[in-house]
Amino acid sequence: MKKARLVLEDGTVFEGISFGADKESSGEIVFNTSMTGYQEILTDPSYKGEIVAMTYPMIGNYGINEEDIESFTAHANGFIVKEFCPEPSNWRFKSKLENYLKENGIVGIAGVDTRALTKRLRIEGTMKGIITTKEKEIDELIKEAKNAPGLSGRDLVSKVSSEEPYTEGESGQYKVALLDCGAKKNIVRSLVGRDCEVRIFPAKSSSEELLAYNPDGIMLSNGPGDPEDASYVVETVKELLGKKPIFGICLGHQMLGMACGAKTYKMKFGHRGANHPVKDLKTGKVYISSQNHGFAIDVDSVEELDIEVTHINVNDRTVEGLKHKTLPAFSVQYHPEASPGPEDSHYLFDEFIEMMRDHKN
Repeated sequence: MKKARLVLEDGTVFEGISFGADKESSGEIVFNTSMTGYQEILTDPSYKGEIVAMTYPMIGNYGINEEDIESFTAHANGFIVKEFCPEPSNWRFKSKLENYLKENGIVGIAGVDTRALTKRLRIEGTMKGIITTKEKEIDELIKEAKNAPGLSGRDLVSKVSSEEPYTEGESGQYKVALLDCGAKKNIVRSLVGRDCEVRIFPAKSSSEELLAYNPDGIMLSNGPGDPEDASYVVETVKELLGKKPIFGICLGHQMLGMACGAKTYKMKFGHRGANHPVKDLKTGKVYISSQNHGFAIDVDSVEELDIEVTHINVNDRTVEGLKHKTLPAFSVQYHPEASPGPEDSHYLFDEFIEMMRDHKN
């Protein structure tokens, strides 16, 4: 098999073999600690601009199926694994992981010491890097890695959002307008499964367009990049506050917080995986959550605002949930819809339904 190299901007080099598209790709290197769900990870729009390293040692053992795709295409810039499985075994699989990567133009590299890579990212923080199968000098590749675009300073949301409005689950009891910043399909499925008609709107839709649909509630979706680079979404959320119940997830959580005056910051290496403990400050319960984010709400900026922190991360005390003190609006940083993985937080969708029901009556 063809040789490939992963080069980080600090000069660190990992050698391996190519098992995806035969080309060169750069981006921010992040790691995900999930044991399963690589198909959902590859197709999660929130990974736009990122190269994902999986910490679980063998990836691809159950192949690729048609049911677990979370978007219209794969979005990750690249994929890093210790070992990929060339012969998957699962009753649902339709394709091999390596074939899927090739079909979607994603560079994959196997044979990398992902423990060493993850340790380096945890110590030094997220870095830009490049995966290549080309024969180039290391100095040239390091320079390319340093010059690769980061997540901040560019609008990635507009690159993954839907181009035109469309509807799922027609004739549901509740009408939900979903502002699509890169929404995962399972968010829509979670709403449709609770008897909702969901109208998906492009991220640059105005508040007037969403309200003209006469929804019972507004859903703010997940999405990629630095929330400060999608300020147009924040302005829309400001105009929607108080007019309809609002539920935000991941980037939508950050957008709600910023619309209320909170600030965000880039984390050292972020939260990505299906095993993050989150504490509900009201009940004291701890939930195991699925997460994918590199930015977070600054807890100090929430003080003296009309929002309160409802959930925190048990590991590092970062903000995981917000709620408006007087208006029907709340959000969480993690993914209550995520699957495979923990289903502890599905109740949040029920709370959104209840909020719409109360507001409707």
